[in-house]
Amino acid sequence: MESFRTIGTCSRQIIFDVDDNGILRDLKFLGGCAGGLQALARLTIGKPIKEIIAICSGIKCKNDTSCPDQLAKALIAYQKSKEEPIDPIKRGHPQVLKLNISVVNVKLKRDD
Repeated sequence: MESFRTIGTCSRQIIFDVDDNGILRDLKFLGGCAGGLQALARLTIGKPIKEIIAICSGIKCKNDTSCPDQLAKALIAYQKSKEEPIDPIKRGHPQVLKLNISVVNVKLKRDD
């Protein structure tokens, strides 16, 4: 899963997954208009990211951008991060973060 911090929209973050063939497999927005963003997810999941970028780029809502436009920017940044060689110090695009989530159970022992 990838994470992208949006700029200028009601949604704050986009979490998405792209398979090895460049197909969008999962999409979630944090914040924003729930109904419209659920529709956007349903209409884009299963489509090639190049097609999504072409359709969503340049859509304006407020602040000269929109949630679909930010999705296009997220996917463009994702593509660039995959094309550029990985530098161990600087990985990927600054707005696209790889999410490696693991749950750890820790018991704290109290010394009395």
